[in-house]
Amino acid sequence: MASTLTLLHTSMVHVPVFNALRDEHHPGLELRHLVYEELLGRARGAGPAGAAEATRTVISEAAAEGATALLCTCSTIGGVAEAAGAELGLPVLRVDRPMAAAAVAYGTRITVLAALESTLRPTTELLHEEAAEADREVELRTVVVADAWRRFEKGDLEGYAWAVAEAIEVVEDADVIVLAQASMTPGAQLVPSRIPVLSSPRLGLEAAAKLV
Repeated sequence: MASTLTLLHTSMVHVPVFNALRDEHHPGLELRHLVYEELLGRARGAGPAGAAEATRTVISEAAAEGATALLCTCSTIGGVAEAAGAELGLPVLRVDRPMAAAAVAYGTRITVLAALESTLRPTTELLHEEAAEADREVELRTVVVADAWRRFEKGDLEGYAWAVAEAIEVVEDADVIVLAQASMTPGAQLVPSRIPVLSSPRLGLEAAAKLV
């Protein structure tokens, strides 16, 4: 029987992305997609804690329906998703954790590009957590990509990707660039960069696949 991994998304755009990654790298893995856009809305309004109870309810229902492991693809609520999983006894991985560990391994100067300001705090806290785990000091610089999220919400995914690409091009004095949201990944494919650019989908799915 094929292994099944449950994914929790806050946007439908992630479904084909992770299906494609599964087809390319994990063909024996079945994915079950749960999409709850309202969780991001709650987190944007009141911080990740504002979405904690609703996120816990979603994860609890997934466990009751047979989920054996869950990957949360939203960086903003990733921390509360992991906490809910620990409380419920269900392995939950936030998609950006493997990326954060890889970024810390690259060097000490990390530039974080985010499309949403609400993602900055969860991402920087995660990077500091992974740096402490690796016993390393890191210097973080954060940038909110101007106009990116407005384009995303309008469905202008090409314009969104180009806004991210343009932000990547102007980064200097960094050992590695971290894209805070999984949805930013296409932007890294549009421009060459002398600085390594890390995004979360491939690394996150690879780590989560091991949980099942």
